[in-house]
Amino acid sequence: MTEKEKMKKGELYNALDPELTAERASARKLCYKYNLISKERSTKKLKLISKLFSSTESCHIETPFSCDYGYNITYGKSFHTNYGCVIIDAGKVTMGDEVMFGPGVHIYTVIRPVDMTKRSAGFESSKPVTIGNQVWVGGHSTICPGVHIGSNVVIGAGSVVVNDIPDNAIAMGNPCEVIRLIGVILKNNK
Repeated sequence: MTEKEKMKKGELYNALDPELTAERASARKLCYKYNLISKERSTKKLKLISKLFSSTESCHIETPFSCDYGYNITYGKSFHTNYGCVIIDAGKVTMGDEVMFGPGVHIYTVIRPVDMTKRSAGFESSKPVTIGNQVWVGGHSTICPGVHIGSNVVIGAGSVVVNDIPDNAIAMGNPCEVIRLIGVILKNNK
């Protein structure tokens, strides 16, 4: 099995593998070019971003934007991210319809081994991140590997999402916790 196949399965793989290194370099070049194009040249921007993503329908990505591969990122209708979004997409990042990010949102799928020798040798694994429909993620929030965020969710600015967030929730903090369900007041938050 190749290192890329291991990566796609979420198994321990060597990120220093030449094929993966070349793919990251290619994605970084595309992101760099994308980030240099002015907002007014949207057709040119869409052509570049379509080389990263399988679909560019209904997306608006403010610059700067960075990702590792691009091909592991999918989204539904009307995806919008503000300035400074970073997606480390060794694992799948799947977003539903009407997903919006504030500035500086980061999504990480990579997990580094605790064992220093494996880490130093370039080994890592990944867990997918899933975001439902009609989700707003506030600025400078971080979404960690393996997290599932339900639909109709608001994540407060500056949150660090380390656990799953259910549908219809407002959540915030470090670590990010549900503070109320939409339409329901929780006992701790009158």
